[in-house]
Amino acid sequence: MFEDRVDAGLKLGAHLRAIVPRGRGATIVVLAIPRGGVIVAGPVADALGAPLDIVVPRKIGAPGEPELAVGALALAEDEEIAIVDPVSVTRLAVPDDYLRREIARQRREIDRRVEAYRRGRPAEPVADRTAILVDDGIATGLTARAAAAAVARLRPRELLVAVPVAPAETVEEFRGQGLRLVALEAPGLFMAVGQFYRDFHAVEDDEVRAVLDAHNPPPAC
Repeated sequence: MFEDRVDAGLKLGAHLRAIVPRGRGATIVVLAIPRGGVIVAGPVADALGAPLDIVVPRKIGAPGEPELAVGALALAEDEEIAIVDPVSVTRLAVPDDYLRREIARQRREIDRRVEAYRRGRPAEPVADRTAILVDDGIATGLTARAAAAAVARLRPRELLVAVPVAPAETVEEFRGQGLRLVALEAPGLFMAVGQFYRDFHAVEDDEVRAVLDAHNPPPAC
């Protein structure tokens, strides 16, 4: 469906430009989920003439299986927003003390990444603005939900989650939870986000910083 994340961002930006109100006091801020979401969000911010910032959620992995998510964490300023999947926690018998330790560990990683990516820039204000949360795709949606919950605490006028691709059932789940999710493609057969990209290479921190610096140069030392 997409050549790479830049191609996806160009297509997503064109779509959002047609549906998101602009002007007449309607101000927009684009918030990207690193790493891959930043590459998509750059063209989106350009299309909307909006500033670009980040929200850094982190997956809470299962004991011994870090890639298997049982929850996710994000920050609203300094407030921790943790979303835990009770079905997974019960099925895997995840102890409460493990969750507390993992949340603390992921909090440290969020702080590290925010510092590394913003490089001294202040966070973009969100209150009373249309906040568009962008990622390169959604699978289960746990990290996106945590990020959206954190952004909602910052009192935006409107919150929209926008991705190039997400499973059809995830789109319905978001709608059922009162979250507006715009996905350019919502296939019924979905295995992984990467299957819908010709180039879905692992994004490095330098690529993230380059996009963010191009939209908002860091302050001079």
